Amino acid sequence: MDSVLKTPSLQTTQVGLMVYDLTADSTLYTYGHRQTLRPASTMKLLTAVTGLSLLGANYRMNTSLYYSGNVSNGTLYGNVYCVGGMDPMFDSNDMNVFVNQLRHQGIDTIKGQILSDVSFKDEDRLGEGWCWDDDNPTLSPLLVDRKDYFTERLGRELRLDGVVIIDTVFSQGVKGRTFVCTRSHSVDELLVCMMKESDNLYAEALFYQLAAKAGKFPVKGKQATAQVRRMIQKVGMEPANYKVADGSGLSLYNYVSAELEVSFLRYVWMHPQMFDTLYPKLPIAGIDGTLKGRMLRTAAEDNVHAKTGTLTGITSLAGYCTAANGHMLCFAIINQGVMRTAEGRTLIDSLCVAMCE
Repeated sequence: MDSVLKTPSLQTTQVGLMVYDLTADSTLYTYGHRQTLRPASTMKLLTAVTGLSLLGANYRMNTSLYYSGNVSNGTLYGNVYCVGGMDPMFDSNDMNVFVNQLRHQGIDTIKGQILSDVSFKDEDRLGEGWCWDDDNPTLSPLLVDRKDYFTERLGRELRLDGVVIIDTVFSQGVKGRTFVCTRSHSVDELLVCMMKESDNLYAEALFYQLAAKAGKFPVKGKQATAQVRRMIQKVGMEPANYKVADGSGLSLYNYVSAELEVSFLRYVWMHPQMFDTLYPKLPIAGIDGTLKGRMLRTAAEDNVHAKTGTLTGITSLAGYCTAANGHMLCFAIINQGVMRTAEGRTLIDSLCVAMCE
């Protein structure tokens, strides 16, 4: 490790590094491990661990369908309501279920409107500290196929199925809404793409689910931040020493340390059910996800299971590997100030190989 860190690139960049031997329960190696640096997408580890601890793998994110008014001779005299619960996985198949379930109510004509209920979350559509001109996900609690046009899409699909929609303002005479159906996906399902492919929308959806745990709506980013800060305290670290701004790592305001990320990884290791859920979701060096093309034909290939992070000026990696003596290690590496991403990845990959050899 000392030899790898003699690289000239460290004359112009910062590195925070910590390796912990989980089998021996002892710190194995540190280098700038307490420096607060921007984590990029390794921030998703903090979000995932907080989600598993607070919500559990079986927690479900819901999108629901209701209508108001009455159905008479196939005509709904009322409105259709699409209620968003920040489920980023809602897709065309789920939309087809919505259409079929409305048809099963005997509805062939809607004399009213198709309305969206996005009261789950505040109106902010960008996260704290996001670059406005970046390729950012839309933080809407009601999406279909990742796009923010849910009611228009439902209306189109209903028309294609033969439903006549008379778009008129309907003064409902009956209070309340009639439930039609709900589609949902679990945290366990969400983590696959969130971790393997570093999906920012999925990470932010989980982030806001943390906020929803408090039961105060519309949820806000600061409520989610508070939950992550509580988790930082739970793993034995001081929340005041770090800055948590979002769930994905897109924010320019996130500041954590390699030591903090290792503390989260150790916490997961000490809770086998959580480890068994998270570990298979991490990218595997040379095999899949965002590590598919890295560390090929080395001791780290098919050994390192870790979350990647890449932003302008940042490369990072945090996860697990098995050392040559059979000990399980966890590690976190953050390289900040990197002008060439390839150089940052080469440094990180070389450190991983050194851990595995």
